[in-house]
Amino acid sequence: MSKRKSDLVRGYFAAFQAGDRAVMEATLADDFTFTSPYDDAIDRKAYFERCWPNGKLFRSMTIERICEDGNDMFVRYSCETLEGKTFRNTELHSFRGDQLRSVEVYFGASYRGGAFIPQNPSS
Repeated sequence: MSKRKSDLVRGYFAAFQAGDRAVMEATLADDFTFTSPYDDAIDRKAYFERCWPNGKLFRSMTIERICEDGNDMFVRYSCETLEGKTFRNTELHSFRGDQLRSVEVYFGASYRGGAFIPQNPSS
């Protein structure tokens, strides 16, 4: 029986924040790709090398909204880093069955103590 996609997304975020690699390994499809302003469709191996260690940098990750469109889920969430920086991102999660096939991350603005933190301009 297939799980609800929104529950799968919540499980992905919980595993990332808890550093539960076994759950994440079971969640990601073999051909999983991850895209962000820093990563261009990297594969599973590169995701675990480059992105996975960043989970320990967050004090909290809170899902604010999930919108479903077939096998795709848009997720807006807020984060607070251990350094007190807060930001919101949006991600597009694409599923094949109960496995996460891809994640595309879109960064939002960052704040510290309520003040906007300008990001480095892209080249």
